[in-house]
Amino acid sequence: MTNGEMTEKRRLPGFVIGAVVAIGFGTGFIIGNSGGLTAPWPVILRVAAVVAGVALLIATFRAGRRVGPTTAAAAPSSSFMGRGYWLVVLVEAIALFGGLFVVNGVLHRSEVAVAWVALVVGLHFYGLGRVWHTPLYHWLATGMTLLAVAGFILYFAGAGAAAVSLVAGVGSGVALYLAVLWPLLQSRRPA
Repeated sequence: MTNGEMTEKRRLPGFVIGAVVAIGFGTGFIIGNSGGLTAPWPVILRVAAVVAGVALLIATFRAGRRVGPTTAAAAPSSSFMGRGYWLVVLVEAIALFGGLFVVNGVLHRSEVAVAWVALVVGLHFYGLGRVWHTPLYHWLATGMTLLAVAGFILYFAGAGAAAVSLVAGVGSGVALYLAVLWPLLQSRRPA
């Protein structure tokens, strides 16, 4: 076994775990935030999310050995859940639940709760990208953060909860799907 093959085997579990988590949360973002749209869009988006999620899962598991160091999308499994990871998750949990308490319980602005969730989840990818040396996560963080900010701007410009949910919620789900799709596409390119 060459050094490259060993590195590839070490990195693959991080990619698969990360992809499964991203697909799960992406599907949740889309299904959970499309309900306020006018018919038939909730059904269309939910079916599309499930179909896309299943297709991404199949592609992820089929990728096998193709996803390796050249994709820069997988965390080394040895540090996957190290101290840095847990610190990022702790800060994320405090910001997420503390912020939701303020947004929902103090400010009574539940319409922007999904924008808050997207903002915190997006920002946490900056930390994970640094901990796991994964530049793709910085792109994901930027995308989700911009979608969250757009959701807040829409709300304060007078848009309803459905528009905020579409942009910050459904948009974040799509961003998570794209973060899985990109390394899969890169793994298919000739070296």
